[in-house]
Amino acid sequence: MNRAEKAKVIEDLRSKAQKASIAVITDFKGLKVEEMTELRVKLREENVDYQVVKNTLARIAFGETQHEALKDQFQECCAVAFGYDDPVVAAKILVQFAKKSKKFKTKCASLEGKFLEPDALKELSELPSKEQLLAKALGTMNAVPTNFVSLFANLLRNLLYALNAIKEQKEEA
Repeated sequence: MNRAEKAKVIEDLRSKAQKASIAVITDFKGLKVEEMTELRVKLREENVDYQVVKNTLARIAFGETQHEALKDQFQECCAVAFGYDDPVVAAKILVQFAKKSKKFKTKCASLEGKFLEPDALKELSELPSKEQLLAKALGTMNAVPTNFVSLFANLLRNLLYALNAIKEQKEEA
């Protein structure tokens, strides 16, 4: 690989790292091509890039990005997953794949500049996705006015029952 190609790879990695909300370093040593292809397809469906990298070039590329904490973690067989939209989705796919495949491991990650150990990445993968959290928040926000309207309607209904009872008593008397 000549200098121009290396510079292009470094720039490509740097631009992906700057756009990504999460970057996860994985060890794929001993993985079969079919397994790697299966992982790539799953990740691509969720808008996550997965790229095998040369350690030296990756260290240089990550040097001036928000994921700089990862630059010293590139050793042996490394690949990087870049998650752009929802960091939980990328973590879920990679952790589930690591459970399924004994040879695949997640080494570490950087979530918007914060370094995550494999255990923290596993905890992140157990969180609900962004859409699920938004749905819960909207459900909670919708419940408050709905409960208020129901409470107010019950008060008016009880008042109406009381007025009807008074009316019936006066008619009988």
